[in-house]
Amino acid sequence: PSDIRSPFLVTTGKLFWIFSANVLCICTMHPVIQRPSSNSVSSPIIDGVSLRTCCLEPCVLSCFWGCEVSALQAALHTHQQTLRLTSSQHFLEALHLRFHYHETFNEDEKECHTCIPADQRITDFGPLPRNHYPLVAVLTLAETEARNLYNIMANVIVIHVPDSKYNLSARILFQYLLTAQGHMHELKPLFMSAEISGPPYSEKSSQPAEAQMEGNLVGDESDWSEEMGRNCVICQNAAVNRVLLPCRHACVCDNCMLHFQHCPICRAFVLESFSLRTTAGM
Repeated sequence: PSDIRSPFLVTTGKLFWIFSANVLCICTMHPVIQRPSSNSVSSPIIDGVSLRTCCLEPCVLSCFWGCEVSALQAALHTHQQTLRLTSSQHFLEALHLRFHYHETFNEDEKECHTCIPADQRITDFGPLPRNHYPLVAVLTLAETEARNLYNIMANVIVIHVPDSKYNLSARILFQYLLTAQGHMHELKPLFMSAEISGPPYSEKSSQPAEAQMEGNLVGDESDWSEEMGRNCVICQNAAVNRVLLPCRHACVCDNCMLHFQHCPICRAFVLESFSLRTTAGM
């Protein structure tokens, strides 16, 4: 695959995401809910969410509360078909004000706190399946020179925020990377061998993402361990260091990867693979 340069390193808590064979992402986006006191009648929507970011280049963080699902889909389609969404202003125009509230932060602020003003009297985003995403955060490059340097132009993050009708903890639902060529890559989870009890779940269906939210969020909240010292399922000796595509199982070491063509976990044919970390001699 061709080399893709990205200014964003994307990790979410202990979950690592990928979008192609040679790019482990580059912005940290970790939602932190401010917990109200026991006597407080406020909600996380009013109290707000703190977003921690870390980028290789100066970036702008745009937060769109209550963004319509169809508006975001239309904006992403616009990026793929006509206008490249390379700046916060481009996203603002592409969404056509179809959101409840918007604010923008410079990436100088390592932790940005965003909330819907209390005077808007918004306490929830409707029943499931919803027509609005609770929060859409968009990272774009701040400088024109950087946009000419990198292939990745924007990182779009859809975040669930608990409200009065759906109190599941805050988490990132979906992430997309937008390229200068008009492509869109959805970031996907890796499957570590020590946590696998069966084949990975199937790809998301083509139905609107928000319509899948209830089913996607009520499952297990187990985290993928940051520890990279898990043993290869083949030799049981060397550390796991290869991610197999397209199944995304991370279960073998570099040496064992050379000796088979099918994933040892699900038996899917391996089209390509990439390394989780650089090792000596590679």
